[in-house]
This record gives sequence, structure tokens and C-alpha cells, in this order.
Amino acid sequence: MTEAYIYDAVRSPRGKGRSDGSLHEVTALELASQVLASVNERNELDGHEVEDVAFGCVSPVGEQGAVISRSAVLAAGYAETTSAIQVNRFCGSGLEAVNIAAAKVKSGETDLAIGGGIESMSRVPMGSDGAGGMADPKLAFQEYFVPQGISADLIASKYGYSRDDVDSYAVESQKRAATAWKENRFEKSILPIKDVIGEVILDHDELMRPDADMQSLGSLSPAFQMMGEAMPGFDDVAILKHPDLERVNHVHTAGNSSGIVDGSAAVLLGNKEAGEKHNLKPRARIVSMASIGSEPTIMLTGPEFAAKKALERAGMSNSDIDLWELNEAFASVVLRFMEAMNVDHSVMNVNGGAIAMGHPLGATGAMILGTVLDELERTNKQTALTTLCIGGGMGIATVIERV
Repeated sequence: MTEAYIYDAVRSPRGKGRSDGSLHEVTALELASQVLASVNERNELDGHEVEDVAFGCVSPVGEQGAVISRSAVLAAGYAETTSAIQVNRFCGSGLEAVNIAAAKVKSGETDLAIGGGIESMSRVPMGSDGAGGMADPKLAFQEYFVPQGISADLIASKYGYSRDDVDSYAVESQKRAATAWKENRFEKSILPIKDVIGEVILDHDELMRPDADMQSLGSLSPAFQMMGEAMPGFDDVAILKHPDLERVNHVHTAGNSSGIVDGSAAVLLGNKEAGEKHNLKPRARIVSMASIGSEPTIMLTGPEFAAKKALERAGMSNSDIDLWELNEAFASVVLRFMEAMNVDHSVMNVNGGAIAMGHPLGATGAMILGTVLDELERTNKQTALTTLCIGGGMGIATVIERV
């Protein structure tokens, strides 16, 4: 098959996902189209070269509905011949979109394609599109469905992560993100977002709390204890599926879970011939991709299995990976992954993650792939694996190598 190369990666800053957030005045369409337009500008393309665009969007309703990627393509000034698809694999949507674009290049269907994502969580709240699985009592009963926060606490309980463990991880995420911004490590990929009159309204990730410490995080109440301990509650459901546990220890709070934010990202991919034709310099190649399903009650352990599958397909082992990037949906998710995969924290999420900077659902996968590529170049390293946990019990992973 044809090799798929990454030629560029760009993202917006993450804006607080509420009415007082800096990006709240920007529609999802405008946010996505600014990012897409930037890809053309940065690479001196005129809008005709990109054949297809895949964008993740987890709540594709209202302003984000009607295949927002196609609307964004047109709003960004791309040719009418550029097609687009909207992708929803929950939190893995942005990386899934990149993998779809890469697969189109690898198969020979397209020469240049874009994968990315958009989520305006301040304007289209999480859950706006409903919850088919949990809303259907037959399926919910059959699969022991619980909310993701309960699943995160279930992981902590099952694998012995205390409140101090998850808070300590969160503090480190904040420190790393602050250092990354102070040292301009995101400079290559960040696109300042402008308002309707062309003024920059956000040029940095505004959710960060660099002054967070164990004392301030320790003062926060568990976010999922009430829903878990109601009689009967979701804790009882989780324990029915995992009877080895006597109780669920509720350790996750707003301080050690991913933040709600607005954001968009795009990754430009293509084959070697397209790069040469348009004077594009390849930055990395897609080595392997994998998506898996996993047990839906504990739900968030999928990255381990997706990563193993991606490594196996690439003929690689853990020792072949220089940097690891796992979306910080909840602190316990990363702690479990590092333990299961024997990955040292020194090479995991080295510039912080969603606990510090936020998780714009449909865009995050593409964002963190770009982040780890920038870090490979900054540190002169070669290989990275990007992975995300996914609601309903799934996982996704992508391995890249600098060229």
C-alpha cells in the first residue's frame, strides 16, 4: 500500500467551554473553517488540492449538525470538489478522522486529505445528541452500562489508585502544560482564533490552572459519588459486573478529570507524489492504526488493547516507542495504561494533557497527534504512539514515525 505522510498539523487554542469562555462567541462552523483555512495558507495551497476532509464531532446537532465538515470546507474557501465526512467515535473521533484520511491515502483513493475535528462545547453542550445506549433499558441492563465518571472511579478502585494518586497525576499535568506554554512548545501548531472583525480573541489554552497543588485539589468533592451511591445506584451496577470489588472508591473530581472546552484541529496527510508536486515536506509517516472494542462497564481501559494491536500490526514493541500520548479523560485512565503497558511517566504526556488544557471531544485526537509530533521534532526523537479511551468501551491508537 501507499505510504501516508503527515505534512502539517494545526490546532486552535482550547477555550473554556462555557458562556464566559473566549471562544463562546465563535460558532463551531467558524472555528473549524479558520483551522481549515490555515492549512491552505500555511502550505501555500489554493483550495483545490485536498480531495477529502474527515472531521470528528461528538455532538453533531444544531450548529454542529448537517455534516459540519462539509460546511467548514466551503466556508474555508476550499474548492466545491473537496468532499467531507463527519465522524463520531466519541472521544476518539478526532484520531479516527485522521486514521480515515490516512487510510484513504494508503489505499490510493486520495492523494491529499485532511483529518481533524471540531467541538464547541460552550455552544452545543455534551450530550445534546442523546444517549441511545444508556437510554435503552434492555441494552443498559444487558451491558451493565454506567456513566464514564463511574467507570473512571471503578478503574481506580480495581487497580488501587488513591485520591492522592489521581490528584498527584493532575498536579503534574498542570505543571507540564504550564512549562510547555512557557517554553513555546506549542508555537508551531497553534492558530490564534479571531472574531468577526479580525481581532485575535484567544491565542492560548485558557483552562489551565498552573497554581494547582495537592491542597487545592484535595479540597474538591468527588464528582460522581452522589450518582454512584444512590440506592440503588450506578455503583451497584458496576459491582454486579465486577463482583471482586466490595465498593467503588470515588476519587475523581473536576480537578483530576478532563476539562470542558471548545476547540478544533486539522492534520494534512498525503502520499509522496502529492507532497513533491506541491512542495510539501513530510514530517512523519503513519506506521499503523488500530481500533478495538472493550468491556463497556469499566469502559475506559481500551487504550491498552488498542495500543497493543497497533504495535503488533507495526511489528513493534513498547521499547520501540519514544513518546506516548494518551488523552487524560480521567487521571486513573492514564495511571492504568502506564501500569498495564509498563510505560514510564517521563515519556507519557510530557507536555500535559486534557486535565490541564481540556478535552474538545471531537477534536482531541487530532490535537494530541499534532502535539506529540511537535515534541518528536523538538526533542529529535523518532516514534510516538497516540491513543484515547472511548465511551461505551472502545479504544483507538496510531503509531507515527518521523521521516
